[in-house]
Amino acid sequence: MTVVSVESPEDPEVESSERIYINISGLRFETQLKTLSRFPRTLLGDPRKRVRFFDPLRNEYFFDRNRPSFDAILYYYQSGGRLRRPGSVPVDIFLEELRFYELDEEAVDLYRDDEGLVREEERTLPSHVYQRQLWLLFEYPESSGPARSIAIVSVMVILISIIIFCLETLPEFREVPYAQVNGSAHGKDPIAFTDPFFMVETLCIIWFSFEFTMRFLTCPSKAAFFKNVMNLIDVVAIAPYFITLGLDLAEHQGSSQQAASLAILRVIRLVRVFRIFKLSRHSKGLQILGQTLHASLRELGLLIFFLLIGVVLFSSSVYFAEVEDPESKFSSIPDAFWWAVVTMTTVGYGDMVPTTIGGKFVGSLCAIAGVLTIALPVPVIVSNFNYFYHRENEDEENIQYVHVTCGQPDPEKDSCRSQTDSYQGSDDLEVLTHAKVERLTEV
Repeated sequence: MTVVSVESPEDPEVESSERIYINISGLRFETQLKTLSRFPRTLLGDPRKRVRFFDPLRNEYFFDRNRPSFDAILYYYQSGGRLRRPGSVPVDIFLEELRFYELDEEAVDLYRDDEGLVREEERTLPSHVYQRQLWLLFEYPESSGPARSIAIVSVMVILISIIIFCLETLPEFREVPYAQVNGSAHGKDPIAFTDPFFMVETLCIIWFSFEFTMRFLTCPSKAAFFKNVMNLIDVVAIAPYFITLGLDLAEHQGSSQQAASLAILRVIRLVRVFRIFKLSRHSKGLQILGQTLHASLRELGLLIFFLLIGVVLFSSSVYFAEVEDPESKFSSIPDAFWWAVVTMTTVGYGDMVPTTIGGKFVGSLCAIAGVLTIALPVPVIVSNFNYFYHRENEDEENIQYVHVTCGQPDPEKDSCRSQTDSYQGSDDLEVLTHAKVERLTEV
């Protein structure tokens, strides 16, 4: 057997028909050097990078990596830069292989867009020292002990607010609208300041407003602050209290119509239930769920589209199948929409059921079609969930800590002294750092 020595790193490769052998965990691939040289900055395209994997005895490059993923890696070189993930390879494993083979970032970003994955945004920090400390205190619960305490208090206030929202709807706590009792907007003071529910709600709003104000004043960018969905949820959680209070005061002064104000108040008070989404700021599970739904919008759109087609089709079919039955509850096609939705989602409340043979046959087809329609996009959504779940676990493992000791400000340098150390329970402020938040160490 003739052994061919590895190419010298000093000699540049020219495009030729010379063949090269690549062994991926026992599976041997064969390609040409000119194919790999299309992307000279990658691991396989740069002879200086791949030389350490060369086996001179077998005259091949050996990589102990995922074999199914390499089909797509090799196709990337053959197609001139297109990435197609094999269906049997999870998203997180495939992205790990892309990082190992050092493929171009532009191609990886295009692949992320095709998969519907959310790009990791760089998190900036305020430049001023004390502003940065307050921003970390209210925005990053993992940064220090006081930040964790503030997060715990915030979660407790959110839970109390939700409990109060539910308890005040009980019959024994629900008050009859004063206009229905006295018939006039001046019969009773609509604002019961001594009401325990109102007092607890006021305390919760004070905390929400304080927390929101501190994060707004210390944020590095006001424009980016309001683009964040979580901050918009905070506004929605706070606004109903002040709107309700203003409408009650205006109504008490006789400057608004009673019926319209009551309808508006019901809608505004219903918005308070969105406070439960404030928990996602402190819950990694809810964050992963939100990222998964955002990355799966295309699949969810297809699911809704297929369901709409099925609803129209089967509701029309069951209507004409049951139209001659005098006891049929399918009086029209729009009335059958509810039955089609409930049947396709396999819920089956039983309030509307077909009675004829034709109607039962249509109902059977509707149930089977609903199971197939829902099952088609679910694997993609589960794959996205696994990707974000594993990425979150990797992020937690890569967490480091930087102790920031803030003393008297230096007249020449308006900054604090920083030193990197291992976490030993120091009383100094612990600032969370991460590979994605590299600016955190610039103090």
